[in-house]
Amino acid sequence: MDFAVLGLGDSSYAKFNFVAKKLHRRLLQLGGSALLPPCLGDDQHELGPDAAIDPWVGDLWEKIMVMYPVPLDIPEIPHGVPLPSKFIFQFLQEVPSIGAEELNIASSAPQTPPSELQPFLAPVITNQRVTGPQHFQDVRLIEFDITDSNISFAAGDVVFILPSNSEAHTQQFCQVLCLDPNQFFTLKPREPGVPDPPGLPQPCTVWHLVSQYLDIASVPRRSFFELLACLSQHALEREKLLELSSARGQEELWEYCNRPRRTILEVLCDFPHTAGAIPPDYLLDLIPRIRPRAFSIASSLLAHPRRLQILVAVVKYQTRLKEPRRGLCSSWLASLNPGQAGPVRVPLWVRPGSLVFPETPDTPIIMVGAGTGVAPFRAAIQERVAHGQTGNFLFFGCRQRDQDFYWQTEWQKLEQKGCLTLVTAFSREQEKKVYVQHRLRELGPLVWELLDGQGAYFYLAGNAKYLPTDVSEALMSIFQEEGRLSTADASAYLARLQQTLRFQTETWA
Repeated sequence: MDFAVLGLGDSSYAKFNFVAKKLHRRLLQLGGSALLPPCLGDDQHELGPDAAIDPWVGDLWEKIMVMYPVPLDIPEIPHGVPLPSKFIFQFLQEVPSIGAEELNIASSAPQTPPSELQPFLAPVITNQRVTGPQHFQDVRLIEFDITDSNISFAAGDVVFILPSNSEAHTQQFCQVLCLDPNQFFTLKPREPGVPDPPGLPQPCTVWHLVSQYLDIASVPRRSFFELLACLSQHALEREKLLELSSARGQEELWEYCNRPRRTILEVLCDFPHTAGAIPPDYLLDLIPRIRPRAFSIASSLLAHPRRLQILVAVVKYQTRLKEPRRGLCSSWLASLNPGQAGPVRVPLWVRPGSLVFPETPDTPIIMVGAGTGVAPFRAAIQERVAHGQTGNFLFFGCRQRDQDFYWQTEWQKLEQKGCLTLVTAFSREQEKKVYVQHRLRELGPLVWELLDGQGAYFYLAGNAKYLPTDVSEALMSIFQEEGRLSTADASAYLARLQQTLRFQTETWA
């Protein structure tokens, strides 16, 4: 078999493009013939994966066209001519007799556990800011009522939440594209056997499509500009779009779009003649679907029956654009007011997470949580305390005790009861910054005794940028100093902890 492997990876992760490399090697072992070396796309490159993909794909097509030439009677679609849209929008002249609740695929009383195809509409009970007024970031503790939801979860599980676009952005999008937000439509696939878009009700209003399905607040990819250029009837705008979607225009695209985090809606506003003439049939080809966001569950059903809590850091930052950049999901969640008239509901469902806690009652656990990374450990501690397990050791790091010390009172009460050993690192409260890895080193004898003498499990959650490396180095140092291990043996010891799931991490970029 002739083959070529294209990997889409992110070099901020320890195992960069691991699957692509492994697949390439395995296909070679099985006797396959590689057309090219594997392409390792890197999301961290300033031009994104395309920096590696562009030249690689060009080489690939050269090889393929020689080996498998196209029959002469099959014409090539000229460059700049769009492929047919996947669906045809059929606008309804009359308003169908359906209620607003039928437009939502989510349910407020599901028969089976909720899923992405049928989320549970969970009422928001509380939405409380838990950082101090002087803190640079708005962090929220949000509680949902999951009564009659068929949802159950354990410590370490995650909840997926499907956000919506703001009302202002939805209105603006409809205006720029000359769409009637109240118009109903159904979708007809152009090809037989093509399933309907998952999660989109039919019939559907344009407002529902734009507010709850199209990710107009995301940063567009190069393919967006390629298709938009094909659809443009305006000479100047089309020329610019072709330039931004070309291989030579990638640096300019980066400066225009990726670096300032310009959104799809903002790009469409910059190309008004093109945007106003986009055929509705192409909306689903042009704009990706809103993706659900995952949050660590920060509570246990044993401590909070029929409730689910999450800790949300609201994403907001400035680029050279006048308008601040905002995270779609976190900003939407922060805006929800459970005190308003009528129920405020959020579509959600639960899945197992990457952290698994020991079931044996006498196994201690060491948890290292930085910032909002402490969320899954609160669930674990609540669960273990309810079961009478006391070997709970939490290393918590934040900036200042009076600004972002999440659940301070709760931790201190558990300490007084002998259910928890709490070690804190407040990085900004002294001239030299102190982080959780420093506290680990200071308590090296305790950490070594727990791991080597008592078979403790070690957990780490927080930002992926420096934390995993810094904590791993601290552990290596402890193994060498307290366990008298050589560098090689300390490295092997750490690897064994990972392989036996006694060292687990949940980090994000």
